[in-house]
Amino acid sequence: MSNIMNHNGAAMLAMMGKECVTIGSDLTFNTGMQHQGRVFKVFPVTDKILLGLTGLFSDCQTFYQNVMYEVKLLQLKEGREIQPQHFGVLVAHMLYEKRFGPYFIEPLIAGLDEDNKPYIANTDTIGCLTEPDDFLVCGTAAEKILGPAESFWEEDLEAEELFEATAQALLAGIDRDSSSGWGSVVYTLTPQKMVTRFLRNRQD
Repeated sequence: MSNIMNHNGAAMLAMMGKECVTIGSDLTFNTGMQHQGRVFKVFPVTDKILLGLTGLFSDCQTFYQNVMYEVKLLQLKEGREIQPQHFGVLVAHMLYEKRFGPYFIEPLIAGLDEDNKPYIANTDTIGCLTEPDDFLVCGTAAEKILGPAESFWEEDLEAEELFEATAQALLAGIDRDSSSGWGSVVYTLTPQKMVTRFLRNRQD
């Protein structure tokens, strides 16, 4: 029996650097082995937080709408933007709330807090939160990205070096996973700006 988490292929990677963070994903939208089109899998939450979603694509869209409702409500009530660490807890709480009928998604969070400290996190389908200090992978290509990511990542990389490490690891993983591909995008968050770069890779 096929795993519903693998129904829509995806490759996603986030890395932490020195006052910077990156998150990248492929752009394919497929059902099983059939390519349907191209979609973005990384969504903006605030100017300093990005949310990547892999898993069942319909659940990804629904969850993003629901979590943004909560984020906007917080902004209206308290007059401030949510911080990445608090957003991670919010995502985990919302997923745990639905644990008896879960969203079939694997969220990946990347952001900078008010002190420009990088933050990455992800959860499983019922909200078990992981907050490492190096990098995270998810999607159908996760196992293929893991090895290259371990090779390319180093501590305290600058923004350009971090982008290069993320891009190389992501491309290496996608090349070895038939469920992902059709181009990639990498977002680099720094205290001054967010840079978006598109990459070319396998399109079959």
